Amino acid sequence: MERIEIELLAPGGNGAVVRMPGRRYPGVVIQGDSLSIMRRQVAELTAACAQGDVDGALDLSQFLLADLDENLGSYEDALARHGIPRPY
Repeated sequence: MERIEIELLAPGGNGAVVRMPGRRYPGVVIQGDSLSIMRRQVAELTAACAQGDVDGALDLSQFLLADLDENLGSYEDALARHGIPRPY
């Protein structure tokens, strides 16, 4: 294991915005349990699509999209607070 210093731009319960040494743009650190939940949601979405459950797939995708939008919003807010342009 290597210990390094990183820039913490925004603490987060499930997704902290950090910049690693040598990187121009920050990233988001997602907790392992949150990553596992997101993976499960995508698996459920995939299963709903395979079963032709359009309504279920839509519900699952909307929930996942809302979660991703919340994380992206936090990321964009942190960049704006620190005067960092978006990488996209």
